[in-house]
Amino acid sequence: MQLKALLAPLVARMGYELWGLEYRAGKRSALLRLFIDSESGITLDDCTEVSRQVSAVLDVEDPIRVPYTLEVSSPGVDRPLFEAAQYARYVGRQVRVRTQWPVGGQRNFSGEIVAADEQSVTLQVEGEPVRVPLESIARGRLVGRLRDAGGE
Repeated sequence: MQLKALLAPLVARMGYELWGLEYRAGKRSALLRLFIDSESGITLDDCTEVSRQVSAVLDVEDPIRVPYTLEVSSPGVDRPLFEAAQYARYVGRQVRVRTQWPVGGQRNFSGEIVAADEQSVTLQVEGEPVRVPLESIARGRLVGRLRDAGGE
């Protein structure tokens, strides 16, 4: 069973959105990192409770066959982006994207999201639009806004 399909309904019943997950498997261990979100924000207590509930489900369902570490956190200001709808939600924001293979001769992009659909994300990079296929994206992350020098 796919981890997201297993865990998203549980997280939703608890009143949170499963923003995304990262799973990294090694030969002898794995890391499962969940990002949860809610309109009212995420506290350490929220992460702890979700971690307890998710651990219980993983113990019963046993989808990970090696010892693993579970981390639960908020996506934060520089939030990772996992799905087309998330890129579309942040049109107009700056993002950094790393692709699995070269797109137009490069793998790292930094620019403003100008459009997103189920197939691709279009970024404005150094004044030029660059279409990046979603299937090629290994990692995408919003770039937080810095306060101006006056602290306002």
